Formats: sequence, structure tokens, C-alpha cells
Amino acid sequence: MGHVGIIANPASGKDIRRLVAYGTVVDNLEKVNIVRRVILSLAAAGVRKVTYMPEYYGIVAGALENICSRHRPDMEFVAADICVTGTQVDSFHAADAMASSGVNCIITLGGDGTNRLVAKGCRDVPILPISTGTNNVFPTLVEGTIAGLAAAVVARGLVATAPAINPSKKLVIYKNGQPLDSAIVDAVVLKDTFIGSRAVWDVAKIRRILVTRGEPHNIGISSIVGNFMPVTPGEARGVELAIGAGSLQIRAPIAPGLIECVPIQNGKYIKIGEVIEINEACVIALDGEREVEVRQDEKVQVQLTFDGPKVVDAAAALRAAVAQGYSCIKDN
Repeated sequence: MGHVGIIANPASGKDIRRLVAYGTVVDNLEKVNIVRRVILSLAAAGVRKVTYMPEYYGIVAGALENICSRHRPDMEFVAADICVTGTQVDSFHAADAMASSGVNCIITLGGDGTNRLVAKGCRDVPILPISTGTNNVFPTLVEGTIAGLAAAVVARGLVATAPAINPSKKLVIYKNGQPLDSAIVDAVVLKDTFIGSRAVWDVAKIRRILVTRGEPHNIGISSIVGNFMPVTPGEARGVELAIGAGSLQIRAPIAPGLIECVPIQNGKYIKIGEVIEINEACVIALDGEREVEVRQDEKVQVQLTFDGPKVVDAAAALRAAVAQGYSCIKDN
């Protein structure tokens, strides 16, 4: 009854922003603890199969190892059939393999970067993102126990529509007319001409910001938008900002503990389907990490769509399931 995937990124929450800002390190032992609670909740709610991403730390194996015999789950655990590289691409391949194997819901542990890769591979499978990364705009702070219960009611088909499962937006990057990559939160045009350090933390290098969402309570580059022209995840629009000398400065938390004043030239809302031209040599960062190098002779476009992954709202999913009586245990 129900098949759930688990993608726990052992590298999330450990990038350079721990040095230049004041972010908390979510170590892999804590990820093991979270996954242990997820597994126990999945088992209690009737899920009988889990497919997980194999990785160098062994997060799922560690979670299972220390569950006492009284609580040992009666579940099948299968490693996703991927070639482990120890890089971020493993998250994409794991999501793709899970979608092919019939997983009904994927739980992720990571930040915006992890979920960007999962979103590229999960197809129509809903994802439930647990925040354990640096930039955590897309994933939410949800306790592992609750995340497991919510994923279970989705995987068992007890809930299947909004507000329990919601569509999301994304920014599709085209180079010379061909789709190249995508972002689920922000695409940031930088003055750099080569990728270098992947993480983005220096506001002085930013030229333009395009977002699917940005609210005042966010942390990261999207918080700049959130403190100037807020846009929520559910709105059928995004925002583009031009950064540089202008008449206005915005104070925003661009990294944990790092509040910067950012000069704004102008900004505008962009419609679903609208295409933004990038006609300059630059590097484009996607969801907080430098990914795309653009030469002067290359034509690059960014399009806002509502074709991002389906996302589980844990609280709404459990409310809907309870309304159907899923938590009631009847005597025989």
C-alpha cells in the first residue's frame, strides 16, 4: 500500500556560505535522525515499500540500523538503480529512477539546489521537501514524523488534489533556442564570465534577478525580491529585478545572518509564458549555484512557466486525510 522515495543529500547544508555567513550546518547524523522518523511514520501509516537514493554516507542504512526491534518496520527497502557519482547529479538520476519504478511520492532532504535536481527528474510524482540545506526557500521546515505521515497519505492515494498537492513554477533556461536547464526559485545573472565557486553570496556581482517566488521571510537572493516586489509560490506571475546604481536600496537577508543593502534600478512582474532575453556575457546561477556560462555570441532566454514539480503541503495533506477518516482505528 503505497511506495515512497527518499532522496537525502549528504552534501547539502555545507557550502561556502558557512564561511562567509552564519548558517547552521545540518550534519549527516541529523539527517539520519530525520530519516529514521520519516521511516517510522511511513510504516505506521501503511507504506510497505521505500526506494532510496544510494549515497556515500549511508543515511537510510544508518536510519534503519538504530531502530529497536519493537519498532522495526515491516517494509521493503530498495536502493534506486543509479550509478553513484557522489555529486549533485545523483539527485536527478535517483528521482528519474524512482519515477520509472512507480514511486507515488518522493521525500527530499536538502535545500533549493537539491530540489532543483529532483524537480528535473521526478516528472509527475509529487515531492515533499524537508529543509536541510543552505537556501531553503523551496523546502519547508517540517518535522520528519509529520513529513512521513503526509507522504504516506499521498502515496496511498488518500489525497491527490489541491490544497494538499499543489503545482509550482519554474524558470526554463534556453541557449541558442534549445532548453538547457531550469530553476525552481531564482535565476541570477552575474557579472562573472566563468563559474568558479558555485555558491552565490556577493551582491556586488549581481546584475539581474528573475524569480518564481520571493517573500520577505525568505533567506537568499529571492529575499531581495521579497522585500521589494513580493510574489508568492501560488501566484501566476514572477518578478524580474535589475540590480545596480539607482534611487532605491533594499535591505535583505541574502544568507543566514548576512543582511545586505542592495541597490535596485527597476523591477517588473513577468507573466507565465513570458520570455526574458539575456544578451550579455555572464554566468547564470540557478537556485543559488552558478550553473550556466554565457559567451557574448550566445543567445540565452529565460521563460517563466507553471510546469514545476507537484509539491505536497504536509499540513493540508493531513487535514484532508483526517477529514476522510484515515486516522480512525475501528475495532473488529
